[in-house]
Amino acid sequence: MSEQDPPVSSRAYFDGIGAGWDRMREGFFPDHVRERALAVAAVEAGRLAVDLGAGTGFLTEALLARGVDVIAVDQSQVMLDALRGKFPRATSPPAASMPDHARLDCRTGEAEQLPIDDASVDYCLANMFLHHVERPAVAIAEMARILKPGGIAVITDLDAHRHTWLRDEHHDRWMGFDRLDIGAWLRDAGLGNVRVGDIGDRCRATSTAGDDAAISIFIASGRKN
Repeated sequence: MSEQDPPVSSRAYFDGIGAGWDRMREGFFPDHVRERALAVAAVEAGRLAVDLGAGTGFLTEALLARGVDVIAVDQSQVMLDALRGKFPRATSPPAASMPDHARLDCRTGEAEQLPIDDASVDYCLANMFLHHVERPAVAIAEMARILKPGGIAVITDLDAHRHTWLRDEHHDRWMGFDRLDIGAWLRDAGLGNVRVGDIGDRCRATSTAGDDAAISIFIASGRKN
């Protein structure tokens, strides 16, 4: 793995993108990524999930549609404002006329210190987020901390790669991850039944110089004992 402190912070980068992230994301990776993540988490209506690094709601949208309450956490308030605007009917508390509608709670926060109580959520999902985190092992430990016993953490992210221009143009902090490291971090966080595999899709991007990247995506999960 290779880390670099980006000249522009991830927060500033995503603040600048704002609602435009939806269009950009469509070119990077398909909806199948979130379908696999939700399937591995085995989400059930009426439960509570955290969408970590929620952005404008790629995972949140699918969770709400399944009747799952969502705490969306992101370091960018601009992104969270765009997310909240997309789902006004889901804002907590829900309208009295919609008692069965899932609720949405948006919180600004950092991966290494989540603004969420211990052992309070059923699922914690992080999609294409970990490679923007300064200390990924600490972020995974935080994911484990907030899970209830029996709760499930699911991470979808990039495998290790050599496309260094992603650090400059997309402000990635990590050039993907070794799957063995991801598994070790999940186990070190106290999670059991750890699994790390291939999601069957690639993240695709093109640099300003015309260089193409097609990076495999892993899916990792663990259950809190």
